[in-house]
Amino acid sequence: MKAHTPARRSRPVVASLAALLSVALAAPTIAVAQDTLRVGKAGREAFSFVPVDIGDRQGFFKKRNLKVEISGFSGEARLQQAMAADGIDISLASGVGMAFIVKGSPAKAVAAFAGPPLLFALIVPKDSALKNEADLNGKTVGVSGVGSVTHWLVNQIAIQRGWGLGGIKVVGIGDNSARVAAVKSKNLDGGVVDIASALNYVKSGDGRILNRFGHIVKDFHLHVMFATDKTIAAKPEAIRNFIAGWFETIEFMRKNKTATVEIAAEVMGTDKDLAAGIYDELMPMFADNGKFDAKALAVISKSFVDLKTLPTEPDMSKLYTETLLPN
Repeated sequence: MKAHTPARRSRPVVASLAALLSVALAAPTIAVAQDTLRVGKAGREAFSFVPVDIGDRQGFFKKRNLKVEISGFSGEARLQQAMAADGIDISLASGVGMAFIVKGSPAKAVAAFAGPPLLFALIVPKDSALKNEADLNGKTVGVSGVGSVTHWLVNQIAIQRGWGLGGIKVVGIGDNSARVAAVKSKNLDGGVVDIASALNYVKSGDGRILNRFGHIVKDFHLHVMFATDKTIAAKPEAIRNFIAGWFETIEFMRKNKTATVEIAAEVMGTDKDLAAGIYDELMPMFADNGKFDAKALAVISKSFVDLKTLPTEPDMSKLYTETLLPN
């Protein structure tokens, strides 16, 4: 009787294992499907919303298995219309835009990402007799529109100076370029524009900045993120990942001015020197965690009545949620 030969008996087993291993190695890796969020910006070139472009390019959303599709809109009203029509999932807009929710917009504010209104400056012609905000009593100032945040900011100067709401005459002009043109032609005494337009106006040699608004209103949420009710219900984790990616982007921007300026200049369609100036002016306004501040919400609530956007102050707790903020 022949002795058993273990080596011979094991060959088929070894061959089978080798075959299985080769099949496993050859099999394609099954990728986890990315979540997609359609993100709308209330201004196409505004530095306030550039973080979403930087976060996309730096991979802060991708590493969270998130794909963002970015669209720019000419103003918040169009952005809100897109949300109502289910054209976007997330919007980057203004704190005063929370009034749209009271009026029926199917959304909630999910993160506060900018505080004091450092975005805006009041410009005057270079040879204007106006020297500071104390000279604005009785003057005419251009804003984006009646009932806008720029209108409200001008009213705050008049109120704080004791002149009353009519102390400074306000005219709705339209976009930044129209306001600059009206000031340049001296059809207005001054105009409230975003800081990019203001710095460009100064650089041209035609005008100067009379006033900035950071000291006028300190407790404020200039910008907030909105998510549609539909997206909150269907993709809460995707929203949470987007917010986390956004605030990682803000941290990156604070530490990497050169890289931030390079991308911002491209997105905004401006030169790097101007983008660097905007960076210095506006980085301090960005929040680090998305939490809503009670004092800021109270100021925004009062602004709704001041601007006649709403007849009474709403229950602000119904207009936002912090449940989607990163832990």
